[in-house]
Amino acid sequence: MLFKLRGKYVLATAMMVLPSVSAFAPLNTAALEPIGIARTQLSMVAATPDNLGVTASYEQVDGAITEESPLRVLIAGAGVGGLALANTLSKNPKMKVTVLEKTDEFKRFGGPIQLASNALQVLKDMDVNIYDEIMSKFTFTGDKENGIKDGIRDEWYAKFDLKTPAEDRNMPYTGVIERPDLQQIYLDRLPKGMVQNGDGVVSYEENASGYGVRAIMESGKTVEGDVILGADGIWSSVRATMRSEPVRGDGSGVSYSGYTVFAGELDYDSVDNGKVGYKVYIGPGQYFVITDIGNGRYQWYAFLAKPAGSAAKEEKPDGSAKYLGDVFEGWSKDIHHILDVTKEHEIQQRDLYDRPPSVLKPWSKGNVSLLGDSVHAMMPNLGQGGCQAIEDAYVLAQELESADTRDEIENKLRRYRGRRLIRSAAVQGLSRFASDIIIRGFDTPAKIVFKDGIQFENFKYAGIVTKMLQPILPIFFTIQFAFLYDGWKNDSPVDLNNAIKFLFVGGLILLIGAGSIEEAGLFAGLGLEGIFGAEGFEAVLANMQEFFI
Repeated sequence: MLFKLRGKYVLATAMMVLPSVSAFAPLNTAALEPIGIARTQLSMVAATPDNLGVTASYEQVDGAITEESPLRVLIAGAGVGGLALANTLSKNPKMKVTVLEKTDEFKRFGGPIQLASNALQVLKDMDVNIYDEIMSKFTFTGDKENGIKDGIRDEWYAKFDLKTPAEDRNMPYTGVIERPDLQQIYLDRLPKGMVQNGDGVVSYEENASGYGVRAIMESGKTVEGDVILGADGIWSSVRATMRSEPVRGDGSGVSYSGYTVFAGELDYDSVDNGKVGYKVYIGPGQYFVITDIGNGRYQWYAFLAKPAGSAAKEEKPDGSAKYLGDVFEGWSKDIHHILDVTKEHEIQQRDLYDRPPSVLKPWSKGNVSLLGDSVHAMMPNLGQGGCQAIEDAYVLAQELESADTRDEIENKLRRYRGRRLIRSAAVQGLSRFASDIIIRGFDTPAKIVFKDGIQFENFKYAGIVTKMLQPILPIFFTIQFAFLYDGWKNDSPVDLNNAIKFLFVGGLILLIGAGSIEEAGLFAGLGLEGIFGAEGFEAVLANMQEFFI
């Protein structure tokens, strides 16, 4: 085939350019401009001087999906979403599943992953045996005290009630499990050979004249199937190919969030072990999280507003723990205590990236679709990233298993998007909203203290706004958890009941944050009493009295 490459004409088969492509840089089709020649089929083997020009046609398969002619499902990536989907589909005799994972082998790395009640309910519905194994290694946090603390005064600011919403719906409590443990539970259940390691998907090609798609691997080999599902993370090669965009950088749709996070994981003897699940310490321009991850181990996070690449640019001659101790000087003694006992090798720093909701861009094209971070990567504040990937897998499995013929697959993938789009976009938005309001909106709450006279503590705009939000946030959390827990089946594209509540309460939070709280007459006009209940509405109106203690 003749191509124009960087202004020059070259003769090549498609596979000539693939062996040098890394897992993070798929074949850039924009750089290859066909010159009036029909598309060449891709070779089934890596290109060598002896087999250049050798092409292979697609396997001839029947339109009907049967046990004799099963649907060939290729899953790019062996994260939680990909493995959950593979496990469900592998039990269906009409499905032939292959998981294509770029890492050479699975190692124990990565910290705990939060599985909220909605994800646990999905996992239980998908496979009760997998659920039971997860429970055997699980640490519940949702049955304990959780919430936001004033990082300076070390006082509770607002608590999250995770327990009641779960109990009201007969759902498991939220909690955490070590990511390698969760991964191994799935790997032990999958048939031998289903997961193929050491060669990642960098692109794909569709059959223009019949059934079939081909995953193009980093090695240059190809793997044929009927459907490709991109579970290959935020830097997705499948997504890049589908949307004709780069994997990284400008035009990829992935953007730096504005935040960097330090994370530590260690054995820790906490004074509130068994009583508190997690604490979020808020203050001016940053926040700190301490969470119980079970078996006497704790994890902490420090979220800071920093430019991208700050890890390499900022010097830390005394180590990250000392650096953070200085950053959080004057904050709660709990923060400094856990920092003081954290060893340097137990700390990691990474910049946080996310994506805007894919409302206008495709989730699927032909017989190729996306799930998890590849399509709705989100900030970690709600602990819903893995949970939403699991919901994707749940819905995808239902849609694929309901197809009787290969001709139905494209429409089934569109139905999957329709069921998941609004809910996942809302969770993405909530996750980013939580980051922005905590770091950019919160401060030490304003307070009037009668001690040795009258003292006005932090009586500036941000402090007053933070104080005004205090009685509203528990209401917002209640609505948030209702939205997350009620919609786990994804039967309806829109949860109207909770959506209306979000509009009112979220609007109120934005109104206060925008400095319009002096227009108190707006509150009654919005009908907030009917949303919050009389007690919640009175709490909003009476909030100014709580300045005085």
